Amino acid sequence: MTTGTAAGGTGERAGLGRDFGRLWAAYAVSTAGSRLALDAFSLIAVLMLGSSPAQVSFLAAAGIAVAALLAVPLGPWVEFRRKRPVMIGADLARAAALLTLPLAYALDALSFGLLVLVSVVVATADIAFRAASGAHLKALVPAEGLLLANARFESTTWTATALGPPLGGAAIGALGPLTAIVGDAVSYVLSACGVRAIRAPEPEPPRSASARIGRAEITEGWTHLWRRPDLRALFLNSALVNGLIMVGAPLMAVLMLRELGFPVWEYSLAFSVPCLGGLLGSRLAPRLVRRYGAGRVLRVSGAARACWPVGLACTGTGVPGLLTVMAVELGLIFCCGVFNPVLAGERLRRTDPDRVARVLSAWTVTGKAVTAALTLAWGALAAVTGTRAALAAAGVLLLATPLLLRPLRVTNSPEYQGS
Repeated sequence: MTTGTAAGGTGERAGLGRDFGRLWAAYAVSTAGSRLALDAFSLIAVLMLGSSPAQVSFLAAAGIAVAALLAVPLGPWVEFRRKRPVMIGADLARAAALLTLPLAYALDALSFGLLVLVSVVVATADIAFRAASGAHLKALVPAEGLLLANARFESTTWTATALGPPLGGAAIGALGPLTAIVGDAVSYVLSACGVRAIRAPEPEPPRSASARIGRAEITEGWTHLWRRPDLRALFLNSALVNGLIMVGAPLMAVLMLRELGFPVWEYSLAFSVPCLGGLLGSRLAPRLVRRYGAGRVLRVSGAARACWPVGLACTGTGVPGLLTVMAVELGLIFCCGVFNPVLAGERLRRTDPDRVARVLSAWTVTGKAVTAALTLAWGALAAVTGTRAALAAAGVLLLATPLLLRPLRVTNSPEYQGS
């Protein structure tokens, strides 16, 4: 296919085409389902199985750690296949895995081990979907439209995150966490239908899917990232920052729901309302890139997002504690809303078409492995020092992560214009 005309339009004001609209709709419905089920696994573990903080952290880490290991050969496997069938298969695999949880509950067989197993399947399918969808987007949208496309995805993410958790929290409070799990599974089925509806023909894979995959093909994603200084800086920064932010998710669930006694709906509200900052940030990102260049926007927003999470250690009871969490999350999410679509657009634009799936797979696998390792470590740390001290330690370490962005150039040259 010809990427320039099939996408329809080349600038921010031009449309990206009907097929992008179908892809965007599929993304929106699956994201909405996932946000309705935000932290559902942790809530099942805490509220239904009575799991300890260490177990909740293990649940958050084990699934992504095993998935990262299983997914190492996924990059080249996805690279040399048509992307839409992979995306559809990943959606249906996630739906089927999630539906085993309400089935197990109905049969009185719900267990911590099953939660871990389902999290492995979902996380592995997620890696395959991310690798395929990134390569598919690069073929569907012209290079000058990548920032706009990713900004739309980012704004959808934060809109769904603002609206989904309160609705999901209300449903969980009334009907239990498994209600949100069922909704998430249905959303993946609808996403698969949306991807299936895309009409534009896919480009041929770079080589036959039956060709042997060797060590060079498996490691090419990491090799490509490492030999590009700008991509390497973003890669290392993103892996560490995301990992240190994510270690706080299970710890905040334990702190707010168990130690401080917040109801589920308030816990969901604390992390949903601030997502309006992400919506604002993602809307501003294309304008900021046009004015200051992608390199400068990445450095400034990447440094700013590291300053907020240390404040979570100050969470107290009642309304002041709720407002503290909201303020911290608002600042963090606004900065992420600016940073993420610029990162996604630059990452795709700077990667050769025949390496996109492998680069995205390597990026995701590494990120999940780092997050898993840090989550396990912080679960152990929290068991020794308490949840507040562990949250504070993660926040302090985050303050040093902007140093990893120093290799980024801050020029306004056309090379850094995202749209």
